Amino acid sequence: MSGSKAAVRVSINGIVQGVGFRPFVYQLARDHGLAGQVANTAMGVVIQLEGAPEAIDACLQDLPRRKPPLAHIVEIQREPATVHGFDDFRIVPSVGGQERFTLISPDVAVCDDCLSEMRDSNDRRHRYPFINCTNCGPRYTIITDVPYDRPKTAMRHFSLCEACRREYDDPSDRRFHAQPNACPVCGPSVWLCDRDGQEISAEDPIAAAAEALKQGQVLALKGLGGFHLAVDAQNEEAVRRLRRRKRREEKPFALMAADLSRAGQFVEVDAAAQSLLESIQRPIVLLPKREGHAIASGVAPGNAYFGVMLPYTPLHHLVLAEDFLALVMTSGNLSEEPICIANADALERLGQIADLFLMHNRDIYLRSDDSIVRQVAGEVRFLRRSRGYVPVPVFLRSNLPRVLAVGGELKNTICLTRERFAFLSQHIGDMENRQTEDFFQLTIDHLQRILDIRPEVVAYDLHPDYLSTRYAQTRDDLPVVGIQHHHAHIVSCLAEHQLEGRVIGLAMDGTGYGPDHTVWGGEVLIAEAGGYTRAAHLQPVAMPGSASAIREPWRMAVSFLEVSMGEGWREMPLPLMKGLSEPQIQISTQMIRQGLNSPLTSSLGRLFDAVAAILGLHLTVAFEGQAAMALEHLAADVDAPPYAFRWGAGDTRIIDTAAIIRAVCSDVSAGMPSPIIAARFHETLVQGLTDLCEELRRETGLDRVVLSGGVFQNRRLLAGLLARLGLAGFSVFAHRQVPTNDGGLALGQAVAAAAMMA
Repeated sequence: MSGSKAAVRVSINGIVQGVGFRPFVYQLARDHGLAGQVANTAMGVVIQLEGAPEAIDACLQDLPRRKPPLAHIVEIQREPATVHGFDDFRIVPSVGGQERFTLISPDVAVCDDCLSEMRDSNDRRHRYPFINCTNCGPRYTIITDVPYDRPKTAMRHFSLCEACRREYDDPSDRRFHAQPNACPVCGPSVWLCDRDGQEISAEDPIAAAAEALKQGQVLALKGLGGFHLAVDAQNEEAVRRLRRRKRREEKPFALMAADLSRAGQFVEVDAAAQSLLESIQRPIVLLPKREGHAIASGVAPGNAYFGVMLPYTPLHHLVLAEDFLALVMTSGNLSEEPICIANADALERLGQIADLFLMHNRDIYLRSDDSIVRQVAGEVRFLRRSRGYVPVPVFLRSNLPRVLAVGGELKNTICLTRERFAFLSQHIGDMENRQTEDFFQLTIDHLQRILDIRPEVVAYDLHPDYLSTRYAQTRDDLPVVGIQHHHAHIVSCLAEHQLEGRVIGLAMDGTGYGPDHTVWGGEVLIAEAGGYTRAAHLQPVAMPGSASAIREPWRMAVSFLEVSMGEGWREMPLPLMKGLSEPQIQISTQMIRQGLNSPLTSSLGRLFDAVAAILGLHLTVAFEGQAAMALEHLAADVDAPPYAFRWGAGDTRIIDTAAIIRAVCSDVSAGMPSPIIAARFHETLVQGLTDLCEELRRETGLDRVVLSGGVFQNRRLLAGLLARLGLAGFSVFAHRQVPTNDGGLALGQAVAAAAMMA
């Protein structure tokens, strides 16, 4: 009988562990009358199939079509095998190996099946805050190593009860080999405690926590990738208290609503927003505020948008079911520190912020902040790519060597490459303190271990003072490659779109170290993965006070005004003057003239700051980009003609910002409404950069334009350039898979370093 059989060995690489893939293969093989076995390996999944050749072919055709919802197949390799005479199909224990490479699923939202059980008073998991199955729940944040089996997760401390073991061992069950599987009898538990760590007696700790929120208290809640700090989003005093304690002056808070109907009471939700909000990734989605909403004014002051997400853990669902319109759900940290993940650390670091703690005893091995997205020009754009998306790789055009790229200073992420995969880490944060530096090192070690990537080279930013740069330069075990900041921005976009060859790159942001030792940020490059030339940039101006000029935009306003108009601007009726003293003006202008602590910058971000300050929007800022955001919101959808946009001749064109500043001041003096001036400024950049790209096309023949850098978080500027450049006949590429800000920088560093090595 064995002579009528064929046998094949099938190796599958991708996200195929912890997503119900083996029971799916088990059922599929049985449906097709095949015998054999399936096992997890350190490289993915290996299947041995025996049976009629036509049945094997049909099974392998069905495999990618019918795969589980969380599975992502990257590669299927099939080879003939020896017939062993299997009499049935089995799932066998995982197989280790020296060479390891398997993709890990991100953490995903609890599924509808589990929610139905949790809400069923007759179900044994009724109101259980850790309910999950093969199709949902924690993955990346609880794994320590591969293959993905329970002993290598945070669940290794919990022994399955008899009922959970039956589910875990039954290939036909939804919880077959669901590593976090548990119930109230055998799994993690939740409790409420005060800021001293003393447990508060409560029959239902979740209901007691919800009641405390209704009374205006601040709750620290342990989530999936770390702690959140929560208050009732309708309670003005509670929101103010949270801001004061967290030392977060004006930066918007994120909101969590129980469902779409509640979210729709305070934000505008269209079909695209609904799809994002209800996706398994459950990101924070930036949506326009609904007029007449009941959310406290202190949640997102001076902002036209709320950042909104729906619950993604069972615990979130249970808390929000206690009749809240929404909860503020912000990162559990002091501003600029990493979020807390351990109970003891939370009590120590959040003890002066939270009144109560809703704790649990399932460990979080790796912190992962909430992801943030928005819709622009019909596409999802990341502001932060983290929980729900990491560690799904960016798929590259061709194989790369194994590179570790360590990112920049702000919004840091790291990247590891292997073959055609680029693994960008979760959000690490601003590298400004020891805690973030430790998290940075932990993330590098963890990703190298679970992906088994031993780097051959380290790529870093050219800025000598970045902590990430200093880390790279201490790696005396590996060659290191410095990548210019704005070149990395453009290459990150090339990489995610799998583009090769030269492009016109618009790299626009706030700060990036130039090889001429000035601060770049308004750059037009002719770039490819392996190199670039600087085709144009904004006119450099001084930053009086250096980093202080970022926190105090009035300094940039003074600098641009001095360059553009000399001392004459001081006699003009500019809103800026209402907030400045004569000594401030005198000291800053003296610094500029003498070059004292006043590095030159060509940054478009600093130009945005200057115009915002001239209009009186923000003379100082509480967080990065605040002045530019205010200018964008002021412009809204106002139609207005552009100002003149000029540049000089030469191999590297200098864009004349002085003409723009003079035009802005002229409109202010003439009594032009500020929204029109803000709109004209935006329109100037859109039309002017389009005109400049057309001139470069005539010279170079290049008709592809790539947009990257933090300034392109500006919806009006990004959408305007995509449309205008498209009408001019360019193929235009902007980020869709990684953030346009420095959160995507490491991807560009890695790909650029590989190209330069080649």
